Amino acid sequence: METGNMNSSSTPSKSKSQLPLQEKLIQRRNSKENLDRFIPNRSAMDFDYAHYMLTGKENPSTSSSPSREAYRKQLAETFNMNRTRILAFKNKPPTPVEAIPENFSSAAHEVKSSKPRRHIPQTSERTLDAPDIMDDYYLNLLDWGSSNVLSIALGHTVYLWDASDGATTELVTIDDECGPVTSVKWAPDGRHIAVGLNNSEVQLWDSTSNRLLRTLKGGHRSRVGAMD
Repeated sequence: METGNMNSSSTPSKSKSQLPLQEKLIQRRNSKENLDRFIPNRSAMDFDYAHYMLTGKENPSTSSSPSREAYRKQLAETFNMNRTRILAFKNKPPTPVEAIPENFSSAAHEVKSSKPRRHIPQTSERTLDAPDIMDDYYLNLLDWGSSNVLSIALGHTVYLWDASDGATTELVTIDDECGPVTSVKWAPDGRHIAVGLNNSEVQLWDSTSNRLLRTLKGGHRSRVGAMD
């Protein structure tokens, strides 16, 4: 009898000890659900659309053609007006890279591949001999004009080589007191050329008539190594 009483008395105490724990868990879950607050994200909301959805009246259902109904749905999807939610609680995820259409990438690849490649010859087409040219990095002794004529200074003499017919002419030979020639520069018209000298002078020449137009002095203190 005592044993039975002890067993019967221990069972209710065990059940009573478990019930408060379960009740606390249930209360905690219920309280968490009831007391949680969903705060909308203002930066992700369209206030004009929200105002329209809250204040606008629904249009009565009218019979419309299937084409008009399809156009209305497409228009709503385009302007994102088929949304059912007004409040936004998070920003939209960024568009993944995989969402780029395949035809777009293939079209870009075709445009790049359609451009013809430039052929660069491995050997020189023509070699010009330039004896007595000064080996000085700071001197501009070659210049190609817009009329396809190359000017080159060799010592005290300036030569012109026409690339269209391969003809070579002598423009001018400078005296030893003023030379040697330290730079040459074509004008944009391809007719006039400036010749820089070692004595800081600059001469302007007409290449068609081989005539000296003017001499500029006092612009440099030493040799004219380059002109632009």
